[in-house]
Order: sequence, then structure tokens, then C-alpha cells
Amino acid sequence: MPIFCSPPPGCRPDSHPVSDIAGRYGRFLARVLALTAFVLAGTTEAAPLPEDLVQALAQADLPDDHIGLVVRDLSADAPELAYGDQRSFNPASVMKLLTTLAALDTLGPAYTFKTAVLVDGKVTHGVLHGNLILRGGGDPSLTLERFWLLLREIQARGIRVIDGDVIFDNGYYAIDLDDPAAFDDTPLKPYNAAPTALLVNYNVLALRLRPTPDGIQARLDPAGLAIDNQLTADPTAACNGWPERLAMARDGDVLRLAGSYPVACGERATWLNLMCPPATASAFFQALWRELGGRHDGQVRVGSTPETAVPLLEFESPPLAEIVRDINKFSNNVMAKMLFLDLGAARLGGAAGWNKSDLAIREWLDEKALDIPELVLENGSGLSRIERISAGSMAKLLAWAAGQPLYYEFAASLPALGQEGTQQRRMVGEPEAGRAWLKSGSLNGARNLAGYVLDAAGRRKVVVIFINHPGASKADVFQAAVLRHAIAAPAALP
Repeated sequence: MPIFCSPPPGCRPDSHPVSDIAGRYGRFLARVLALTAFVLAGTTEAAPLPEDLVQALAQADLPDDHIGLVVRDLSADAPELAYGDQRSFNPASVMKLLTTLAALDTLGPAYTFKTAVLVDGKVTHGVLHGNLILRGGGDPSLTLERFWLLLREIQARGIRVIDGDVIFDNGYYAIDLDDPAAFDDTPLKPYNAAPTALLVNYNVLALRLRPTPDGIQARLDPAGLAIDNQLTADPTAACNGWPERLAMARDGDVLRLAGSYPVACGERATWLNLMCPPATASAFFQALWRELGGRHDGQVRVGSTPETAVPLLEFESPPLAEIVRDINKFSNNVMAKMLFLDLGAARLGGAAGWNKSDLAIREWLDEKALDIPELVLENGSGLSRIERISAGSMAKLLAWAAGQPLYYEFAASLPALGQEGTQQRRMVGEPEAGRAWLKSGSLNGARNLAGYVLDAAGRRKVVVIFINHPGASKADVFQAAVLRHAIAAPAALP
């Protein structure tokens, strides 16, 4: 039977994991005085902005004391442009650059994560008389397709029927599950998925919608919850923006749907962070196990691996270099959180925890002589109200990376301007498209960019643009002006 849960907290294992949330915020508060001193130190007089950027800033209606900016030729010792570069900002998803860079350098681009499969019982004539255990190893890339492959590998080893339980062991992460509504009260959004050591398909299910003569058909794939479908068909509306026309909410073990769906859309799907991670993994397991011709007669539950269990196989993730590309090109928050947790466990040993990962990142920075006194970490993904770093420090990290062997894997993880990932729609068709590789970061009141550009003279540069202001939603004008300025040939500059 499926594991149903209602957040928060939901899906607790037999032994509750240790929460270190108090420690995270306690450490944050302990740094406030030092951070304040750093911010004040960064408000000293800066060189004036070039006239083209002054005009763009005015057009965006943004005050210059809410920006942090660095443009630096990688062959030079000092930036060609630095403004507010010592101010501390909420970097939003740009913080993923620190997490992925530290992971690549610490673990190596070929590193893989392993999901262990064990059996507690005997297998005779294709039947497991006992329990099957899936022990999560923090693999951020266990997609629907790869989970199918894992189950296929189990069956290839002679197990077609399980007459005991399927146990999900999430003990590798010593954390409590996040409340998916805590960040912005939109618990169904995929970016609010909670990390766990055994996470399947980023913890999202597909809601598939299709017009029929009787109205709008709605189904979940896999069928994790019942659906109360009150959607109406709209025969006149255009398809643009169709998800915003839906009202969706989880009510106990029911997904309630209301609103209208344009008939012009045909069949579409939207992805929902609908259940807690073990419940989502259970829904995928049961659906895929049946599709593969298997049978399961017991329950699916969360628990620890019994001492009597014996290994059946280890299922490896793709190499870290590929995982980092998915994180940065598509700004996947739950993958970044998992990588942050994995890094702490890998460097310091034992089960993963938020405090441990914070310490691991700081130890790594100390080893590399990268001093970032203003740094505040929460989960390493940038989906945070408290994470902080300056534009100068982010530029320092990017410049350091450019001199390392891992640079090519790291830079290749950033989406190309105007061509792919989160940068696909930015400055499309303009001369600068394809000449910048950038990580963006957006929250309410924050619009940030950081990465590398290749200017018109063939020089590689670091560019960091941090904007924290209530009017930051209009920042595209200024960001585009900075990119043009950084990429233009010297003779073309004002």
C-alpha cells in the first residue's frame, strides 16, 4: 500500500532523524555582527559606473546602492569594473556555483553516487521470501528512467515477486523533511521538493490533462493520490499561460482541481511536488514494478536496513560532471540541496547534515585560501532568505576556478546565453548570444547573474551582477547592458 503523508512533517521513519535547524539559524545569528561590519566596509566610495550603465540603471529604475558588480579579464590582476563589489547580497540560485564548484573540486568530475539494494530473506524460483531494502546514497539524479533501470536490474538478478515489505532506508541523511509550504506557501511547486537520501524523479509526479467530449480528463502519472476534478473546458482561450488558469491544492489524500483548461492546448502535463519523498518513491516503485511484470504482496515503508540483510547490487549515478550540468543549466534546487548534503558527508564522514555541509564548504574555502568572511549558507541551493555572498567574492571564486583543471567541466555546466537552459530566452538573436555562460538567480527582490563571457577581442572574463531591491523584476535592462559592455570590443565602449 502507498505511504500517504501530509506535510509537515510527514513520512517519518521508525527512528526520527536528528534536526539541526536550530543550529543553522543559531550560527546565522551569531554571524550578524561580523556580516554587518563587512557590509559597512563595502559601502565606501567606488569608482563611478560607465555612462552606458548609468543610463541602463536609470531605465531600470534601480538605485546604485542596491547593486554589486564585477567585470574582470581573467588575464588581469584587477577587475576592469567593480561597483558595490564588497556589499553582501542574497545570491539566490547563483549560490549553486559555490556548491557545484566545491563538489567538483572535492569529489572529482567522475565521482558517482550509489543506491544500495539489499535483501533480507531467501530467493527461490523468482520469489523473495522476505524484505527488499533500497538504501539511499544521496543520488540527486535518480530520475524516472533511472529508477526503472534500477528495478530492472533487481529483476535481472532473479527477483520477480516480493512477498515481504519494500523498505526505503533514508538514514544517510540525518535531517528532518522540510515543510514544502515553508518557503513561499506554494507546496506543489517542484522547486520546493525536500531532499532525502532516496529521492526518485526529483519528488515530482506528472499531472496529465486532456480535452475529451465530456470535459477535461485529469490523471496523475503515477497515480499517487485520488483526484477531485472540477476543471472546465474553455473552447475559446489560447493556450498561452495555461498553468496559471488552474487552481490546485492537496486536501488530505486528494488532489483537488478547479479552474479552466483551454481546449486549444490538447494534451499537456505539469509537474507537481505533491507528496513527501517516500510516498513519491512508493508510487513510482509500485507502478514500475508492475509494468516490469513483477508482483509485490507486502507494504512499502520507511525504515532502517536490518543487520541480517545482504547486498544484492549497487546502482551508480551518472558521473558528477553530468549531475552538475543538470543542476546549473536548469537550476534544480533539490539536486543542489542534495549535493550540498553529500559534500558534507563525503568530506567529514558519517551521515549528512546541514551543519556538517556548512562546515565542509568553509574548510574547503580555507584550503584554497579563498577568504569569504560575509558568507552565509543555509542549503547551498540559493532557495533561501538568509544565504549571503558578495559580488567580489563570487568573482574571486569564478576566477579561481578558471585556473583549475576542473574549469572546463565547471564552465560547461553553465547555460549559454540565448541558447539553452535558464538562459534560453535571454538576449536571443543579439550579437552577445552564445558568448556568455551564466548562472542566474531570481527571488522576489533579487535578480542576479554570474559566470563567464568571451569578449569581442577573444578575452575570457568573469561577470557578476547582483541586484537586491524590491524593483529587481525590471533588472533585465541593466543586466543586458552590463553583458554588452563586458563583451564589446574596447574601441566600441563609450
